[in-house]
Amino acid sequence: MLTRRKTFFVAGGVTICTNFDASLAHSKELIMDIKRSGSQPSRKGSAEWFTGSVRIDPLFPGPGNQLAWGPGSVTFEPGARTAWHTHPLGQTLLITSGVGWVQREGEAIEEVRAGDVVWFPPGLKHWHGATPTTAMTHIAVQEIDRRQRNVDWMEKVSEDQYRN
Repeated sequence: MLTRRKTFFVAGGVTICTNFDASLAHSKELIMDIKRSGSQPSRKGSAEWFTGSVRIDPLFPGPGNQLAWGPGSVTFEPGARTAWHTHPLGQTLLITSGVGWVQREGEAIEEVRAGDVVWFPPGLKHWHGATPTTAMTHIAVQEIDRRQRNVDWMEKVSEDQYRN
């Protein structure tokens, strides 16, 4: 009998949930997996979804049984930012370096710094990125919904929206 158990990992105020096959818990076939730094290639953020220079470094790929989309470390060079977007199940950002901005639709831009954690609830239209003069890096974690989606991209943030 196959027993699945949800396992929750908490790091930096973020809970990551995985499905765990309990029947393998005592198997000698379980192998620890280390993803070495630099073993996964960086990629540029798509010009369709980002303005400016953005680098995405995958932290680990989802093995297929995770509910969280493989978290990535995203670096925004000064002036770079996402397009407006929402997440069907929400998003958590852990700011790891630099100074950045976040904004939810209809509200003022807010500054975020290394050590800050930002939670965007499901369906909240928002954007995030670097300030005009300082780069910012964050780890982004978002869950995948039943339709295998984790983000809905919208229009780009205009220069006027970004500067105000």
